[in-house]
Amino acid sequence: MVRIAIAGAAGRMGGRILSLAWADPQFEVAAALEKTGHPATGQDAGEKAGLGRIGLPIQDRTATEFDVLIDFTTPDGTMHWLDYCLVAKRGIVIGTTGHSPDQLATIEQAAGSIPVLKAANMSLGVNVLLKVVAEVAAALGDGYDIEIVEAHHRFKMDAPSGTALALRDSILKATGRDANRDVIYGRQGQTGQRPSRQIGMHALRIGDVVGEHEVQFGTLGETVTIKHSAHTRDTFASGALRAAAWLAGKPAGRYDMQDVLGLRG
Repeated sequence: MVRIAIAGAAGRMGGRILSLAWADPQFEVAAALEKTGHPATGQDAGEKAGLGRIGLPIQDRTATEFDVLIDFTTPDGTMHWLDYCLVAKRGIVIGTTGHSPDQLATIEQAAGSIPVLKAANMSLGVNVLLKVVAEVAAALGDGYDIEIVEAHHRFKMDAPSGTALALRDSILKATGRDANRDVIYGRQGQTGQRPSRQIGMHALRIGDVVGEHEVQFGTLGETVTIKHSAHTRDTFASGALRAAAWLAGKPAGRYDMQDVLGLRG
């Protein structure tokens, strides 16, 4: 059995992770966590998640042993819980996106001491997509224009999404493009003819869209479209739990969902 601590347990993602883990005999929910001063502190985590009372209070720390902490909070929240895991000498699964370069460097440094699994998207389908778009981009070559379009709910704080950036990076690596020279974020005004090898990125924030990502490869005569749509947050919650089960007991190191799914290489 994998003992998990859930950071951001009072949030939308934290609640879904708690609900799925509570129903799965593979997991024991050891702790439901929020930062000090959060208004949900002391409330029953099950009631907050819509499960009914389960006798597990939301706390800002825990004395209960856990194997892996799952973080779906904020970039600053990740730093707090990363320090928490470093002290506890336990692994962390990071589903939060939007970290600054300095925060990303801190995460990489922590992986020298504890197992750290960070992924831009915990969906199994998206992580297969990351591999596929790289192969398609390399096979089609420079004669095909590339556009990445993502859509999320109005509450999302960062743009482009971490997943869109991961799709971009997969294509850049596969085709030898440069992030500073070959990528444009939106278009406006007299842009002129589209340059060869340019990757266009576009972010939509609308209503309650859970998450949609689309990569289009187009040339004169045809367009190839690869798209992923997440229908519920359970897509990401179940992926995070699969990642936590995989990470438990692993040595210190930096991992991602490509490792979990055996897609590395």
